[in-house]
Amino acid sequence: MEGLEHSLPLVEFINRLFGPLLASLLKVLGVQVKDPHHLIPDYLVMSFLVVLALSVVLAIAGRKVRLIPSRGQVVLESLIDFFENLILDTIGEDGLKYLPVVATVGLFILTSNLLGLIPGLMSPTSKLNVTLGCALVVWLYYHWQGIKTNGFFGYLKKFTGANPLLAPLLLPIEIISHFSRPVSLSMRLFGNIFSEELLILIIASIIPYFLPLPFMAISIFTAVIQSYVFVLLSCIYLAGAVAEEEH
Repeated sequence: MEGLEHSLPLVEFINRLFGPLLASLLKVLGVQVKDPHHLIPDYLVMSFLVVLALSVVLAIAGRKVRLIPSRGQVVLESLIDFFENLILDTIGEDGLKYLPVVATVGLFILTSNLLGLIPGLMSPTSKLNVTLGCALVVWLYYHWQGIKTNGFFGYLKKFTGANPLLAPLLLPIEIISHFSRPVSLSMRLFGNIFSEELLILIIASIIPYFLPLPFMAISIFTAVIQSYVFVLLSCIYLAGAVAEEEH
């Protein structure tokens, strides 16, 4: 594993450019940095790259909306239609107001998964920090929306059930279930992307030209599937949180 570890040129450049400045700011706050040129981790640089790329592409595409769509507009509209249909199937028409968050998380994860296929870059989702961050965003968001929709005590009823006698039994089970969701979301995504990147890296280090290509093709399929699973589960959790109790 140690022989396969390598520093990415872009990460080294960003650290040389911004590392000393950030180290100076941290020093003012009382935090000592031993090596300013390795201050910014690779997954953070890659995540910012994904955010920047998506922001630029979507901003340009949003300004060039045409009645007769171009190829790029067709692709983006197809992606939005996919997220809309997924929300309609899992939450219903009222769930369309959650489209910005669901689509943002989905596009970020999909782009992050595919980024590692570009030479000189890596998938930020191959790091547990990033996948856990995405999972916590979804976890906090669906709890927040559940409280907004049902009220605090109404949402608490989902944890205790309608029968007060069963509340002591159901409450710990529901708490464990909800706390396990970000763990399962983050570990599933991290494990799949990390393992496929590691496999391609090992194969490329042995035979660096044509042999890794089939594995890269499989990685594209895996990247799409894992993005879909993450977004689908997020919509299911959101649907359960905002569902109103029938009386």
